[in-house]
Formats: sequence, C-alpha cells, structure tokens
Amino acid sequence: MGLFNDRNKNDEGKTQVPVWFMRQAGRYHSHYQKIKQKSDFMTMCKNPSIACEVTMGPIRDFNFDAAILFSDLLFPLEQLGMGLSYESGPPTLKFKIETLNDLKKCQITQPSKSFYNFQKEATELLKKELPLSKSLLGFVGAPFTLYTYSVEGSHSGNLTNSKRGFYDGRFKGFCEILLPELLSEMNMQANGGADAICLFDTAVGELAMLDFKEFIIPVIKTLTSEFKKINPSKKIIYYSKLTHIQYLEALEDDNIDVLGIDWRLSLKDALKSLGKDYMIQGNIDPSYLHYDWQILEKKLSQFWNEINDSNLPLNHYICGLGHGVLQHTPEENVRLAVEYIHKTFIY
Repeated sequence: MGLFNDRNKNDEGKTQVPVWFMRQAGRYHSHYQKIKQKSDFMTMCKNPSIACEVTMGPIRDFNFDAAILFSDLLFPLEQLGMGLSYESGPPTLKFKIETLNDLKKCQITQPSKSFYNFQKEATELLKKELPLSKSLLGFVGAPFTLYTYSVEGSHSGNLTNSKRGFYDGRFKGFCEILLPELLSEMNMQANGGADAICLFDTAVGELAMLDFKEFIIPVIKTLTSEFKKINPSKKIIYYSKLTHIQYLEALEDDNIDVLGIDWRLSLKDALKSLGKDYMIQGNIDPSYLHYDWQILEKKLSQFWNEINDSNLPLNHYICGLGHGVLQHTPEENVRLAVEYIHKTFIY
C-alpha cells in the first residue's frame, strides 16, 4: 500500500512521490478500446472479470501506484429505480427529481448486497492481481453530485434547480434514501479488498460557501463516520472540483484521509494549510498531457519545483491530475509522465 505508507525508495534511498490518475482506465487507452469493441459500457462495469481486466490495463502499461476500480458513480441511481441507461452514449434516466413527489417514484430494486455484489467481486479479483506494493481504490459518487444528476440529468450548469431543492425538501429526502445505499456500496468495495474509497464530488464547486457548510458538510460527515465505524482501517479520499481552499478548510472531517484538489487551487497553499491533517492529492492540469513531450516535461518540472520544499509535508502528497484523464490524451504522454514523476518527484 505504497500510496499511504511504505513508499518506494529510489537507488539513493530517497522517497518517491506515488502517483495515480482519475480515469486512468478509460477511453484514451488502447487496452480499454480493444475491450470496448467486444462489449458495452454497462457490461464492462458489471462483469467482474472484465472490470478487473480494464482496471489492470493501466497498471501493467504505465506502472501507476494505485489501481482504481473500473465502474461508474451513477449505479446507486439505478438501484433507486431511476432507469439508468448508457445505450445512447451519455447516461440517461427515466425520470428526474423535479418535484418532492418525484421522490415517491424511487424504489429500491433489490437488496444492496445483491445489487453491488459485482463491485465486490471485481475488487476481490483485483486484490489477487495487484502487486502488494500497489493500492486498490474503490469509489462512489458523493451525495450532492448524485443528487444533482438525479435532478438535472448532468453535473454541469449553474444547478439552480438542484439548489432550490435545499429548501423544498428534495435534497433532504433524496439523501435519506441515498445514504444507506452509498454506505452499502462503499462497504461492499471495502469488503472486497479496496484499501480506500474515493468520494467524487464533481458538482459541489457550484455551491456558495454558506450552502456548502450548511447542507453538504453534515451529509459528508454522516457518511464518512458511518463508514469508518464499520471499516476503521480503510482510507477515505474526498475529491471536489472547483472548490476553493476555504471550503476544504471548513470540512474538518477526521474520517477523511486524503483531499483531492483540482488545478485551480494552489497545491503549495493546500499542503501548507491542510497537509498536517490530510494527505493531499493533485493537481496537474489534465490538458498538460496533450502537449508535446518537451512542453509537458517542462511543465512537470515547474510543477515539482514549486512544491519541492523541505518545509512542506511531502510525505503527505500523492501526485495526480486535477480531474480525469481526457479522452484523446496520447498514451505515450501518460507513460512518460508517470516515468518522469517516479524519477523526479523525490524527497
């Protein structure tokens, strides 16, 4: 589990910063594309052996320090009876939570342990495949991000309808249904062998600070505390997109182990302010991986020089992107970037 402890040393005895990328198993990767030619997305996620193989591809090809379960964060909405489908490409739902009465349409389809068992089986297979030096990460969508998708059908835009739901009962009612499902999903992945569970909150950066503190933090703390009661040795990674450092400072959640940050936030400031209480992951701009190697190499060098400071808690730093690997990212750049990080990001 070199991501969290027992980090790798180089030949000179210096410590390497570990690295993994969100969406490292994805459409940019030829290994993924070959599997996708013979399957569809839902099957790739729900067939444990295929999910395991997709997940392992970037570990074998690029030597990341962690594997992240290949799945999708929207499966709890399928479990709530919202008719999740990927047939048209982007995910679609049969109905949205547009009024409080729409919550009555949500019906749990089957026992949680049965529904999420495909993820448990995939993590079990991955735990057998992965070298002991690699960490295994599961993931779920954070409550607000899943809520916005159920209301808006996406995570983009100003999310005004979702915000109105703070005051008409939809957010509270949705969370009452969702949180037991999310906890079950997290537990199933942990039981399968995941060393950590990521909470991905890609929509929460659209919120004002007051709303984040009033509505989001209590729900996150409820979920993380319940998970840690059952799984005290497992780690929790919370990634939020477009949030300012004040939002992360306001979390004050002892059950969160790692904070993932996007590229708009100063990594140096995050390490200074939050690095004593959390591990910090991030936050290279995913677009950098589209540059010619000479430019990318220069950017990575500048990135490391900015934080290569003995006064910063680099033992609490995990290198990654500020969001996921973009679809048309050149594979060779991913390979070269990971090699460069392993060779250069040392302390």
